[in-house]
Amino acid sequence: MLESLQIVPGGNCAPKSLISRPDFLGAPGQKLSMASRISLTVLLLVAPLAALAQAPVVGDATRGQALAYTCSGCHAIPNYKNVYPTYSVPKLHGQRAQYLAAALKEYKSGDRSHGTMHSQAASMSEQDMADVATYLAGPNVLTNSKTDVKPSDRPKASEVCLACHGTNGVGITADYPTISGQHSDYIERALTDYQKGARKNAVMAPMVATLTKQDIEELAAYYSSQTPALSVVPKKVFFFSGSPAK
Repeated sequence: MLESLQIVPGGNCAPKSLISRPDFLGAPGQKLSMASRISLTVLLLVAPLAALAQAPVVGDATRGQALAYTCSGCHAIPNYKNVYPTYSVPKLHGQRAQYLAAALKEYKSGDRSHGTMHSQAASMSEQDMADVATYLAGPNVLTNSKTDVKPSDRPKASEVCLACHGTNGVGITADYPTISGQHSDYIERALTDYQKGARKNAVMAPMVATLTKQDIEELAAYYSSQTPALSVVPKKVFFFSGSPAK
């Protein structure tokens, strides 16, 4: 059926005489057969469903807050540390929700190696991840990426970071993480994991391949000091008091 459809240059703007009529519709004025009617019905039903399947999942922050109660045990505590290996738990407030959802998918699939995060993400649906990510990101996501810092005022190795993170550490699109104000030891850990393959990413792998230990330390120190900065997820507020939970 679909093989009989012919695409004409000009599309819907082409003169009617140039637009081919699909074979299954028959000649103009001819009644459709039952098979043709079924084919047309299927085509009309499937096309919208295919488009719907490709639509991004929209996160619900309210539902995400209810689902993220276990996340607060680490990400809502300032300077909280991962036990082993020891490094700071990342700041997530202000991060892009789409990136956080993608990170959860990678923890679930094993593309990011972390036992606790894998167990947290393993049972999450795509909608769950979008909701949790939207809540953790918060309403004031950092989006103003800049490239206005002179090469002499930043690490030489930052040249490989500019295309995605700018000079201020804010991701240029929703797919790229913001690292401005992130814990320096967390940035070091992430870059090291990309080098060793503990984190699998087709973009990051070649970017970090030639970085030395000193490069990584300098990049981490530089981007962790940039503003506007990510922050710790605010503690849950009790509805009857309006005060942060202790």
